[in-house]
Amino acid sequence: MKEIKFEITNQTLEKYNEYYFSKHPRAKKIPIEHPYHPSINTWFILPRPQMNVLKQKWKDFGIWLMNDLGYAGMKIENFEIEYITYMPTRRRIDPDNTTPKFLNDALVESGFIMDDDGVHMKSLTLKTGYDKENPRTEITVRILD
Repeated sequence: MKEIKFEITNQTLEKYNEYYFSKHPRAKKIPIEHPYHPSINTWFILPRPQMNVLKQKWKDFGIWLMNDLGYAGMKIENFEIEYITYMPTRRRIDPDNTTPKFLNDALVESGFIMDDDGVHMKSLTLKTGYDKENPRTEITVRILD
């Protein structure tokens, strides 16, 4: 079984911010604040226009990330994905609140995976951990073919 592993770290975000501000020189605010997907508790209560803006920011970031890593256009058809989110505090967090909805959509949009439906994605595993010095998201895609 082939695996593809990659991370979203603060260094990843710094690199993305350079790209983002080169494309949007008048922008003042960084688009992605943390190296982990926003909690479902945060984005689910947003008014629809704000939710759409947040979704678009993550989609743009995810597409950039797949292009930067050279994974865009792979069109993986039969796979499992595991996300491990390392938070910077020991505050209790429910793994299901880390659901990477917007990032999965970006993986589809970039062509990395064919779709995030049950036909193509056989399982989605969400885990959490603690790392004060290096909060991050580790993503492992296991190709089943």
